[in-house]
Amino acid sequence: MYFTFKVIFLISIIGTGRVGSTIGFLCVSHALDDVLFVNADKEIAIGESLDIASAIPSSSKFSISATDDISQIKDSKIVVIAASVGVYTTDRAEHIDEQVKMIKSIAGDVKKYCPSAIVLVVSNPLDVLTYYFQKQSQFSRFKVIGIASSLDSSRFRYHVSDKLSVPQSSINDAFVLGEHGDSMVPIFSKVTINGDSLLSKISENDVDEITSSVRDYWKALRNHKSRSMFGIAKNVFDVINCIYASQEMTVSAAILLENEYGESDITMGIPVKINNNGVSEIVTIPINEKESELLKISASKIRHQILSVSTE
Repeated sequence: MYFTFKVIFLISIIGTGRVGSTIGFLCVSHALDDVLFVNADKEIAIGESLDIASAIPSSSKFSISATDDISQIKDSKIVVIAASVGVYTTDRAEHIDEQVKMIKSIAGDVKKYCPSAIVLVVSNPLDVLTYYFQKQSQFSRFKVIGIASSLDSSRFRYHVSDKLSVPQSSINDAFVLGEHGDSMVPIFSKVTINGDSLLSKISENDVDEITSSVRDYWKALRNHKSRSMFGIAKNVFDVINCIYASQEMTVSAAILLENEYGESDITMGIPVKINNNGVSEIVTIPINEKESELLKISASKIRHQILSVSTE
């Protein structure tokens, strides 16, 4: 479209709304690789790519382009799915049937055109869509990764920092597990502040208050702006950057479980190590009895959502 030379877009982003376009901006401005925007509305994708093209560093050898032709993702190394059929207002699972239908279609295309890709799912309901993408594509469960629990973990760290008036850099191991939704489980028992246990510094009421604030973060944010984009985009970019740098990072992310944390045949957020091959290791962290019970409740909710999807 903009180039006379052949380009293989090794980072393809399907869905170029606020989140998808911001992820693309971060990839391009950091000169990670060639980026392709794929969107049902081609004109929107072109507009975003033209805007972001102005952020390409002068030292970069990479490009950005846009299309409504999903076959152009051929041979992509990373596929990010940030597409949506509509905006949710009260619950991330509002459009679950339509979203699952969409993700199944995308899974078929990704399997056809780039069967070796690492797939990062961002669309909601995150856990359900990651599950159905993996089942439809039959990709390795270690190459289909839902990126959202790391965002929840960032929000957890933010609220701990705010509660204790300490810098976020002093907070370690602030993981959120389970659903990317109202049943997510912040793991307080693992968190340390400058080496000291978080639970030694806060009350049970503080635990409940922080948990509610993390779960309702997106609702509070929408009192001030229409939708979030920067936090999730940065979390996705960090994973892409890790893959390209052949480094390893430990984050909370959603993958299909096979008897990890006592659950099987569902997808939910758990700590994992990610490298240039996708998920390299599932990390088992100790959690207390209360957190374990809450995680079972969260898993049960995800399973119910998976089974609730219409097959028509």
